[in-house]
Amino acid sequence: MNEDRTDRKIALVTGANKGIGRATAEQLAALGMTVLIGARDPRRGEEAATTVRAAGGDAHPVTLDVTDAGTARAAARWIEGRFGRLDVLVNNAGITGSGQVSPADAHDQVPSSVDLDMVRSVFETNVFGVIAVTNALLPLLRRSPAPRIVNVSSHAASLTLSSDPDGPLAGLLPSAAYSPAKTALSALTVQYANELRKDGILVNAVAPGFCATDSNNHTGFLTPAQGAAVVVRLATLGADGPTAKFFGADGPVPW
Repeated sequence: MNEDRTDRKIALVTGANKGIGRATAEQLAALGMTVLIGARDPRRGEEAATTVRAAGGDAHPVTLDVTDAGTARAAARWIEGRFGRLDVLVNNAGITGSGQVSPADAHDQVPSSVDLDMVRSVFETNVFGVIAVTNALLPLLRRSPAPRIVNVSSHAASLTLSSDPDGPLAGLLPSAAYSPAKTALSALTVQYANELRKDGILVNAVAPGFCATDSNNHTGFLTPAQGAAVVVRLATLGADGPTAKFFGADGPVPW
């Protein structure tokens, strides 16, 4: 048996070299989990893992580009060989499509003038990438006694909130790429949860809140660590925890 196979829980976080993903990895490591830092750039993944280890956590970089199913399969083979199973999958990697700009400046998201190639690229990462990674890792999650999948979404995914002209999202620019992709992720979350419920795999979506990250040019009012707290809560649910739900820091978020 590989010496790295242990009773310590194993968690993989995609897009974990910075922002909410990195904060999530740090917090899971602080709880005693072995954390796998999923990152497209091996150097940045190693730097993040080194920081977690320096703080006393157990972390390893995993090269993973969610838009390349081959890297997801390769990551699964590496995890199987080294640990034998996976207990937690956090699908955090995502893009807005507009680059490092404030949502108030994302004029390229306006539906009537949006570039279809941009919409496709956002769905490729935020939706299809989740399917590729989840399916590659499901065999390992099935070996866990308490597997958890958390899909990192956004309040912008909520059709209820987005359609309310007097709601908390009123006044924002319309979004034809990022918001619809996150709404699709909500539907995907429910479908995976329904399929995997019988296997004891809890699958939920989470809205971390408006955190200051590269994706919004650091205009958010929450820190990545504050946003990560609710992700970690869903990643560590007990056996009687919910599945097929959507949560923010303050509780359920309406679909």
